[in-house]
Amino acid sequence: MASPSASVPEPVQGDRASRRGARHRGRRAPRRAAVGRRSFTSTMSALEELAQSGAQVSVHVVDLDTGEPVLSGDDHIALPIAGLGIVPVLVEVAAGMDAGTIDPLQIVDRVGANFVTGSGLWRSLRVPALPMIDLATLAAATGDPNAANALLDAVGHEQVRARIVSLGMPRSAVLDRFRDKRGPDDAPHVAVGTTREFARLFASLVNSDVVNARVSSQVSEWLSLNHDLSLAASASGLDPFAHDHDAHGLLFINKTGRGHGVRAEAGVLAGPRAGIAYALTVCFDDLSISHRLRAHDAFRVLGTDLMEYAH
Repeated sequence: MASPSASVPEPVQGDRASRRGARHRGRRAPRRAAVGRRSFTSTMSALEELAQSGAQVSVHVVDLDTGEPVLSGDDHIALPIAGLGIVPVLVEVAAGMDAGTIDPLQIVDRVGANFVTGSGLWRSLRVPALPMIDLATLAAATGDPNAANALLDAVGHEQVRARIVSLGMPRSAVLDRFRDKRGPDDAPHVAVGTTREFARLFASLVNSDVVNARVSSQVSEWLSLNHDLSLAASASGLDPFAHDHDAHGLLFINKTGRGHGVRAEAGVLAGPRAGIAYALTVCFDDLSISHRLRAHDAFRVLGTDLMEYAH
């Protein structure tokens, strides 16, 4: 159950800050939070309310400089994460490009079979084929399911599984491709993951520790284009379409996942005082708009606390 509160590191200043700028089931409330002025009390309250309403909640927030958790709750439980599962696929694609086994300009056809018609940008484009590097950009920036499926087919499901293991994420997995409908013979979810593993993955990306510095930089560059800033990222006030060079010195990358009754987000936020990696997954009964908005509100509360921590 509850564990002692973790102390908050002092704000990072000077060279360290500039270097960073360059670079039940789950029904319990979060069990560890920072104390003091930059605590996550509001987030804990919001997530506790969600858990009491029957939602499954998992959260992990870690300080980039110390590597110490600032907030955690049920962060070891693997939950559905929908499109957040694209991130390990992007890592495998970038690693292949770096190793020379994948040509960034290799043309990939939009497959007619298993084509996802319910969402995505590529379904509305006239072009029937795109190079691998553009597919990675499309998948990272818009969460396009057909682009993600094309990448997964190109690198292979087994390779992605092996990559996830090598990244030290034993409880996370990409289970299947995106589909309009899931039949009895299909995996129940696109991907599952723990918030602990995904928060740590994002921390490793900005610290250039995922495969190598080149791969980390490429994946971070793709993720910096993400347009979905509607959940925790909404508190940042960043432009959804151009937030990689913020005038106020924010470093921010993220990826979201959305499915029926599933909202997930992981990312990194670094400001003038501190940097932080985070992941939050909420699985809820999507019975009405109010149920959905309650889940979204919890992400926004987390985003506000993240901004307070970084500034």
